[in-house]
Amino acid sequence: MKTLQKILFRNRTPVLITGAVLMLLLVPASFCSAEFTFEDEMKLGRELYEKLEAGDQLSKDPRVSSYINDLGRKILNQSNKPVPYDFKFSVVKSGAINAFATPGGFIYVNEGTIILAEDECEIAGVIAHEIAHVNCRHIAQMVEKSKKINFATMAAVLAGAILGGGGAGAQAAIGLSLATATTLSLKYSRENEEEADRMGMQYLVSAGYDPKGMLDFMKIMKNYEFYSSNVPSYFLTHPGTEDRIRYLDGLIHVKYTQKGADDFFGKLGRVQALLVLGEKEPGPALKYFQKKLESSPDNTDALYGASVALARLGKTDEAAASFNRVLKADPNDIDALREYGIMYFNMRRMKEAESCLKKAYAVNDGDAQTILYLGKCYEDSGRFREALELYSKYQQRNARDTNIYYNLAMMYGRTGDEGMSHYNFGIFFKKKGKQDSAIFHFQSALKSFPPDSDKYAEISSELEQLKKARKAPPRPNGGRPPSGRKSG
Repeated sequence: MKTLQKILFRNRTPVLITGAVLMLLLVPASFCSAEFTFEDEMKLGRELYEKLEAGDQLSKDPRVSSYINDLGRKILNQSNKPVPYDFKFSVVKSGAINAFATPGGFIYVNEGTIILAEDECEIAGVIAHEIAHVNCRHIAQMVEKSKKINFATMAAVLAGAILGGGGAGAQAAIGLSLATATTLSLKYSRENEEEADRMGMQYLVSAGYDPKGMLDFMKIMKNYEFYSSNVPSYFLTHPGTEDRIRYLDGLIHVKYTQKGADDFFGKLGRVQALLVLGEKEPGPALKYFQKKLESSPDNTDALYGASVALARLGKTDEAAASFNRVLKADPNDIDALREYGIMYFNMRRMKEAESCLKKAYAVNDGDAQTILYLGKCYEDSGRFREALELYSKYQQRNARDTNIYYNLAMMYGRTGDEGMSHYNFGIFFKKKGKQDSAIFHFQSALKSFPPDSDKYAEISSELEQLKKARKAPPRPNGGRPPSGRKSG
């Protein structure tokens, strides 16, 4: 963090930054004086990643994250460039069509980019291109040429590139205007893009993908721009589209004439469905999936998406028929089984809900939502010990979910364990910011544990921290730091 602070205030000009997202994608001052090392790059890239994660800008869906990481690793394995980066592949929660690499080997692909792709090889092509930019250190070269831009503005420019090309999402994350930053947007040079396309194409083909994937996605984006009247953010940070299309087409006809695979993992359709369901309201999501089904009526990923959208719209009969079609094609479809069960749970049809959720649990006993809702079914039917077991399992995987501590407290109470009931109520109220209620429950919990036990020591520590926080004087200026800058 000291590195970040040093950069932000290098010009001794206060910078107003709101939100936890970006303090930001920072380009270190030391780089401009030729002192910037690989280690510096990795440290700053890691700090940016942590800020994006803390600001809830990155997808947390384990299947989405796993898919993009597996795809990235497959491409990365074809790179023999001896850079010391520990690459990290992430999905940004933005519908903007963009992908961007940052110092230290951190590569970000926007949700909108994944949704737009027609084949896996197209996403592979995008990632291959970004890996090539990192291996060639093009970002560092851009920073060198931008010495005269103050570092706060540089941070905003790079942040805008990740969060959508300087659009509303970026402005919401950064408290300073991007009007000036937009005019100074860091853009790869035509030479940078040509080198990344050439090297990326080599990675793509070596991984076994069809070389047309990279070209086809460029053409799709051009068509998207034509039909939607929106310029994809990708074009703002990766210029020279027409020249790149011609260059890629030439490479394919002259050098990479052998056709490769469109798909290796077979998961793109389901990942797209998950992203659309997370990004859109059920009405627009349903229209999206219905359009898919017009051209491919047996597309189980589109059927699954339509089923969930129908359920969320309260069209449960249609949703049930659609879920049944998915499960007829694949009786072990974990997503369909889980969401079908959740629909029945919300309808209070507990027998059907439990049946679907048990089947889902048998397919994957580590799926968080399946564990949670099956636990709720058991709680509803009075099987409190079974519910407690599942809630405990869920909590181990989702400790940040505040509400699970309430569920645990209730189940411990129902099973006669007052100490653990009070303890979990204490954690729940602490996370809710209700200090007095948390202190009451922690004090009550202490009575149930021996003074020499680990749990007694843990609860005592919680109480000490809460009492200190309650006694701490309020910060001046409404909780702001003395300078007037909002804390990140």
